[in-house]
Amino acid sequence: MKRLSILGSTGSIGAQALDVVARAADRFQVVALAAGRNVERLAAQVRAFRPRLVSVTDEAAARDLRERLGAEAPEIAVGDDGAVAVATLPEADLVLAAISGGAGLRSTAAAIEAGKPVGLANKESMVLAGELLMARAARRGVAILPVDSEHSAIFQSLAGHNREEVRRLVLTASGGPLREVPAERLASVTPAEALRHPNWTMGDKITIDSATLMNKGLEVIEARWLFDVEPSRIEILVHPESIVHSMVEYVDGQVVAQLGVSDMRGPISYALAHPERIALDLDRLDLARVGRLTFEPPDPERFPAFTLAYRALEIGGTAPAVLSGADESAVAAFLAGRLRFDEIARVCAEVLEAHPRGPVSSVEEAIAASDWGQAEAARRVARR
Repeated sequence: MKRLSILGSTGSIGAQALDVVARAADRFQVVALAAGRNVERLAAQVRAFRPRLVSVTDEAAARDLRERLGAEAPEIAVGDDGAVAVATLPEADLVLAAISGGAGLRSTAAAIEAGKPVGLANKESMVLAGELLMARAARRGVAILPVDSEHSAIFQSLAGHNREEVRRLVLTASGGPLREVPAERLASVTPAEALRHPNWTMGDKITIDSATLMNKGLEVIEARWLFDVEPSRIEILVHPESIVHSMVEYVDGQVVAQLGVSDMRGPISYALAHPERIALDLDRLDLARVGRLTFEPPDPERFPAFTLAYRALEIGGTAPAVLSGADESAVAAFLAGRLRFDEIARVCAEVLEAHPRGPVSSVEEAIAASDWGQAEAARRVARR
């Protein structure tokens, strides 16, 4: 039985991971959970899975959780230190890193330093400090198992093959909810429209990133470090059906792809059970019913956000972290009605070019660069 620590248990990925655990209760035991302020959901998770340690954002949430659970309350930790405690719990065999945004970096890094295999659903960790984290993982002999559907697809398509024979990686993108919206309409797109994803159920931030294609750009950065492939050999292809989750082309021209229904429990279960697979009662792929699979290049004129990721990798150092931070601020401003949809990429581009460039030699430097990007983007939004 594999013992799990789950970082971000009340978010979309964390909740789906616990659904996988419940479906394969003979394979997994939950020993620790880290959440934010959704105490009601966390209390239900504690009652269902009986972890010995949980972490919440602050003391107020901890008091609320204790009151809800009474004598059933496990050990409760607080803040960043609490998340790190969950990530480094000695009895955990695998840490699922699913705290969204740059907030997940410290606990992900702590899990790696503790020698824990990591199921990585927090792409910002790789965006902010991918080169640093992969070097630490190699030094500690730690496996990083991708959970994002695209990176899981690449990981599965690389299995059993010689990585030196890879010609290119192809990340597929649904195109998001605005793929067919005319360019002249993008300035007036509302948050409600941008949150209406056609294929996936995700959190607000990642759904807006899908609409701008920034999410795909951040995935390029993540893939660059996860698979040690130069950015020039990582391509994006829009695939509206979201059936082919990504592909690997080899030097002989042969392409290996991973296909499946749009259900994150598939890649989550692959990471949790690796190197094995587990039987799950999920919808099966019916290609005859799907009928047609279509592909098209992304449009950098209408959706320029993904191109900023290539620019950030070209600049190097702290640039990807700055871009990630700027995007967090810009998306928050859009959701709050303070920024137009078409201005998200513009603000991020301005911040990326304005940032003071430097190397990333520590987790704290990466976080500081992301924080600078957030603050600078917020300042520019306020000026608008």
